[in-house]
Amino acid sequence: MCGRYASTRRPEDMAGLFRADAPPPEEALPPSWNVAPTDDVWAVIERVDRTTGEIERRLRAARWGLVPSWAKDLSIGAKMINARVETVHDKPAYRRPFLKRRCLLPADGFYEWQAVPARDGAKAYKQPYFIHPEDQAPMAFAGLYEFWRDPKAADDEAAVWWTTCTIITTEATDAAGRVHPRMPLTIAEPNFGAWLDPALEDPDEIRALLADPRARPLDARAVTTAVNNVRNNGPHLLDAAPPTQSAG
Repeated sequence: MCGRYASTRRPEDMAGLFRADAPPPEEALPPSWNVAPTDDVWAVIERVDRTTGEIERRLRAARWGLVPSWAKDLSIGAKMINARVETVHDKPAYRRPFLKRRCLLPADGFYEWQAVPARDGAKAYKQPYFIHPEDQAPMAFAGLYEFWRDPKAADDEAAVWWTTCTIITTEATDAAGRVHPRMPLTIAEPNFGAWLDPALEDPDEIRALLADPRARPLDARAVTTAVNNVRNNGPHLLDAAPPTQSAG
């Protein structure tokens, strides 16, 4: 799975990298070295403009944790932060977004954990690893998004719509596979346009776009356990783990 990641690039830089329209300054999200479920995250989305009929690619915020349009409560999203590539086209919550609403989620890298048993008087703890491309290039997680409106809202009440998203995961390979069996699935840059294209609805063609995670070598390095607490944030979370590190 992917339950935490880092996304620290400025929105204008991400917009340039993904050839998308940048959001207005008042909608900008701060950089985060500890993105957690239910946080607002950056998503690259293509939608048809209702006025012009043209397809527009935008960088916009979405809540991490997909909430199906038929869900009764927003809280279900906390359980739907990941969608397995093996079954994403079949699951009721993801089947329609897979065909209609695909997105890219920009990231610097992601975290996974290994359990370290108690020894020599030290307590057991979970050692985090930051996994990222060796060349430091940005990652483009394959994602799905959905729109949700609270069904308990009155019909005459101003509609408040939520944009929510999930990350598609696959079997981990390379350095990531030595830490955890699953990892986010990435989309190769040549396939950005097709993956985002809302007009592409053939499931076989869509699945053919899913990138091989082995195409870009990954590095996994142990980092400070400060990242274990979702309240902690900042570049210090990527500091190398000390030789003897215990949870604290």
